[in-house]
Amino acid sequence: MVARLLLRAWLRGPAVGPGPLCRPLSAGSGSGEYLQRSIVPTMHYQDSLPSHQSCDHDVCSPVDFSNNCLKTITILSRRFWPVQTKASCLFLNLKTPLRDTSVHRSLSWMMASSGPWFDMYLCARDSIVLNFNPFMAFNPDPKSEYNDQLTRATNMTVSAIRFLKTLRAGLLEPEVFHLNPAKSDTDTFKRLIRFVPSSLSWYGAYLVNAYPLDMSQYFRLFNSTRLPKPIQDELFTNEKARHLLVLRKGHFYVFDVLDQDGNIVGASEIQAHLKYILSDSSPAPEFPLAYLTTENRDVWAELRRKLASGGNEEALRKVDSAVFCLCLDDFPIKDLIHLSHNMLHGDGTNRWFDKSFNLIIAKDGTAAINFEHAWGDGVAVLRFLNEVFKDSTQAPAVTPQSQPARTDSSVAVQKLNFKLNDALKTGISTAKEKFDATVKTLTVDLIQFQRGGKEFLKKQKLSPDSVAQLAFQMAFLRQYGQTVATYESCSTAAFKHGRTETIRPASIFTKRCSQAFVREPSKYSAGELQQMMTKCSTYHGQLTKEAAMGQGFDRHLFALRYLAAAKGIALPELYLDPAYGQINHNILSTSTLNSPAVNIGGFAPVVPDGFGIGYAIHDNWIGCNVSSYPGRNVREFLQCVEKALEDIFDAIEGKCIKT
Repeated sequence: MVARLLLRAWLRGPAVGPGPLCRPLSAGSGSGEYLQRSIVPTMHYQDSLPSHQSCDHDVCSPVDFSNNCLKTITILSRRFWPVQTKASCLFLNLKTPLRDTSVHRSLSWMMASSGPWFDMYLCARDSIVLNFNPFMAFNPDPKSEYNDQLTRATNMTVSAIRFLKTLRAGLLEPEVFHLNPAKSDTDTFKRLIRFVPSSLSWYGAYLVNAYPLDMSQYFRLFNSTRLPKPIQDELFTNEKARHLLVLRKGHFYVFDVLDQDGNIVGASEIQAHLKYILSDSSPAPEFPLAYLTTENRDVWAELRRKLASGGNEEALRKVDSAVFCLCLDDFPIKDLIHLSHNMLHGDGTNRWFDKSFNLIIAKDGTAAINFEHAWGDGVAVLRFLNEVFKDSTQAPAVTPQSQPARTDSSVAVQKLNFKLNDALKTGISTAKEKFDATVKTLTVDLIQFQRGGKEFLKKQKLSPDSVAQLAFQMAFLRQYGQTVATYESCSTAAFKHGRTETIRPASIFTKRCSQAFVREPSKYSAGELQQMMTKCSTYHGQLTKEAAMGQGFDRHLFALRYLAAAKGIALPELYLDPAYGQINHNILSTSTLNSPAVNIGGFAPVVPDGFGIGYAIHDNWIGCNVSSYPGRNVREFLQCVEKALEDIFDAIEGKCIKT
């Protein structure tokens, strides 16, 4: 199963179990060319990051399997790890033992590196819309007058370019997880660690309980595009390009946001160019080109070949190499459900889904990021989103009273025109029909549980994340009467080139606890229910820490499968068993994100009969943004989630559970 929104913390505090990744906004932001001036170079720790290691792990699934699948549980429960063991050699039926150094290195590299993970994404032929691209929406600017579309678009664009310059100059604070900030997140420590050679710097941080994280994905944030190719797409990056791509009403515009010396173009000039684009009264094109990025990747690859050979190669090059894509929508956001639909897929005319990210700003200033997933994970995008929000709100480049520069935008702004033959027009029309039919099947709904959140749950020594996951298990059991495969992603950025590992939040503990709450609450006292919740929390914390340290089983099985294919070995029986397919058919795909910059986030289900569950656990409330296709009832599921949370809070407070 392909990973979805990947925003889990890689290490958790021991007192209350797992909690969400909520990186503080950096303290060094300010106006000018750079967001901050870190005294420790951005990539200082990269060379010495530890490599991923294989693990020893038992698998015990609570999923309700059919009888003919039960035998696989025994296979899954065997200890395949570490890979040097004889069991793992027999598992793969390898003639060469995996304790062989070269094979062991290959397996460890595959589990940690982005190479095979890139292949997995780039070989997928489905449309990237709904299947891969998620969204994260910004909170409104605290100063309401700054939410004017032109003002906010200008400020966010300038802040994004400041981030780009800060990153490329090596002045962006390295991403570090501080277990003891009083020792490691200080100027004194930073002044010392910068003199430690990069090959040893990670160890210096480790000595004071600081854990630098991988930042190898960051360079793909800018000037990058996923190019459709037959069989397997490619990632393209051109860091020399200096222009921004702007989409409005399905039209394409480009203008430079960096001058020839690499300096940021004046904010008033950027404002003038955006105002010029917003004033363009041209009607929407009859055949909006952006629909093509919503197509099946092989279909799009062939249409793109025709597009390039038809005299559009230069225009496509400008789209591909642009710093990023700014999408200006001509309507306000009605409510959070409208926001989710618009930022996740929109109407297909005003997004270039292949870009590393689209920065979308609606008529009322509501802003979000929709990002392509192959190049990297949500950790890098969330850092970018945090920094842009802080800089654009605390050190805005323009004010609502600012006057655009007196410049001839008709010269500086180039409107890209594409030559379309009949085959391309037919391709666009077909893509539109498919897109419209698909997005009509997606339902999105949400709840905001106001009774309590992170602060209350931590006081009870419960992991807030484990409580949310328990609520999802209880809700599905109440609605459908069963326990199903559940996915929660965890970053493995603690390792060099680390991507993700899977947390399997549906456990034997959540199943027992869910059944007690849902099917026989009168049988148990509040104290007994509290004990069950504590076991769920403890086990979830253990799973999370194991996943963060690369000791889950999903990526190891992925790596073994990849290695077997690379060596031309027939797939082991495990991969062909229905139970393996069932445990990877993730009906509940979940992801959480907490940030002072984020309003809401979301994604589509990963399987046709599943739910896509984006959730956030705030200090005093819990929010859930859920999507589904026909066959699943989102509103009913959310009512069950709300009921589950009410029951959990009642049990914590010693109250009787109502059936």
